[in-house]
Amino acid sequence: MRRRFAVSSLSKVGGLAAVALAASLLLTGCANDPLADQFRQGDNKNYIAGDGTVTEYLDPATRKSSQDWTSVTESGGVISNTDLQGQVVVLNFWYAGCAPCRAEAKDLQGIKDDFTDQGVQVLGVNVRDTAPTILAFDRNFKLDYPSVVDAASGDVMLAYTGIVTPQAVPTTLVLDAKGRVSARILGRFEPSILRTLVKTALKEVG
Repeated sequence: MRRRFAVSSLSKVGGLAAVALAASLLLTGCANDPLADQFRQGDNKNYIAGDGTVTEYLDPATRKSSQDWTSVTESGGVISNTDLQGQVVVLNFWYAGCAPCRAEAKDLQGIKDDFTDQGVQVLGVNVRDTAPTILAFDRNFKLDYPSVVDAASGDVMLAYTGIVTPQAVPTTLVLDAKGRVSARILGRFEPSILRTLVKTALKEVG
């Protein structure tokens, strides 16, 4: 079962009606409408690039897993999709020049700080920049969660084909403990909504 709702109906997640109007003004994303229209007309009819749409995949049997991928982080570490299994993951697709990406960086750090002890991993996927640029971004925003450098290969983006498109940046995925996508936010996320989605995924872990 998949539940999809636009910003105007964000109250469906954890009773967050109070933030719906504010979120509708904030969740703008770095997207272009023509490509979003193409996705709407194709097989991925629920794809609306960067408009703040939140989709929950409530039935684990219907969730999509990525293809296998291995990538290098900005600090030279190696990480793969199999390394992430067994824990809830917040996977954020971003790049330094994207204004909504910059705006949500500190909120991602806050989620990392609050949920690490519960076994949640925050991982960025940078789709445009080099490692030095990412490291400078980390220092500027005081971030200590890793990002993989996906600009050259696009391997991580390709691994989530049909779930993420390069034009829907930022996009944030919540992965369940089996590496399947349990929720997706297209565009800048509202922190309380993302926290609710993470908590929902954690409840499945036990």
